[in-house]
Amino acid sequence: MSTGKENGSLAEERRIDIEKPYWDQSTFKGRAMHFLSVTNPWNLFVGSKRLEHARDVVTKYRKGDSLAQLKVTEEELWECKYLYDSAFHPDTGEKMLVIGRMSAQVPMNMMITGCMLTFYKTTANVITWQWINQSFNAIVNYTNRSGSSPIPMSTIFQSYVIATGGAVVTALGLNRLFFFFRSAPPLVGRLVPFAAVAAANCVNIPFMRMSELQNGIELQTEDGAKVGNSKRAARKAIAAVTLSRILMASPSMILAPIVMNFIDRRQLLRNAKWTVVPLQVLLCGVCLTFATPLCCALFVQRVPISVTELEPEVQEQVLSKDASLRTVYYNKGL
Repeated sequence: MSTGKENGSLAEERRIDIEKPYWDQSTFKGRAMHFLSVTNPWNLFVGSKRLEHARDVVTKYRKGDSLAQLKVTEEELWECKYLYDSAFHPDTGEKMLVIGRMSAQVPMNMMITGCMLTFYKTTANVITWQWINQSFNAIVNYTNRSGSSPIPMSTIFQSYVIATGGAVVTALGLNRLFFFFRSAPPLVGRLVPFAAVAAANCVNIPFMRMSELQNGIELQTEDGAKVGNSKRAARKAIAAVTLSRILMASPSMILAPIVMNFIDRRQLLRNAKWTVVPLQVLLCGVCLTFATPLCCALFVQRVPISVTELEPEVQEQVLSKDASLRTVYYNKGL
């Protein structure tokens, strides 16, 4: 997708569609670059003055002001757009809670994951860190809730309770199983937190999107016109999101235990035990910096689906509006 970013002139030759990502979303590279910008942790350190300037530029450009009037280049316009998206809710325009922003995903998850992987042996530690992890997930879900069709607080709370319970039960159950099989390698015990997180995702995401499973996810034409709802498409969307969330956690929650298990066996930190937690947090941070955007980019956001793959009654509904339609689209979600 060409945006003419190379042209630094203030003169506006055409209107730029800033409602679409800067990079081509039909390619993995384009989606990866987009999510690298969306999840960039440095956006958390941008001051209020700069954020307000970004909001002002984006708001005025949407209302019809030109680049020349705004005194910005195309490159600066895109920088403002990504800054605006990083801090303000897309539907309400309100500034989002800092730890609930996408740019907080890496720093928050690296600290939580590092501690989950370090303190995984005792019951109290398992409950504490699984609770903290699911509390953070609930804050993210609340912060990024839809403004037009908001998720009820009761649903968020129920999802939070069920996901926390599922994660804690899984972790404690696997820890107990590991206790009975003392001959199992120590690495197996270190992987218990990953199993708990994966189990929580399998519960949390479908529950949060239960209305889509019950009523179907919205189907649109290529131009964005609504033509129906499909439960089958909703199941595909939720499965893709669940898989990407699990894969997102995999590198840090699998690689870090392998590295720490190797270090323990060689007793490389026997004289510096205090370095275990910061080292594990650092390993998680390195993994998550790349895993978060790359796993978000695995599947296209606006997914095409053949009309013939839809439920028979949905096919009839879609074709009744346009008999020539062969492909429709749905938003997968994140």
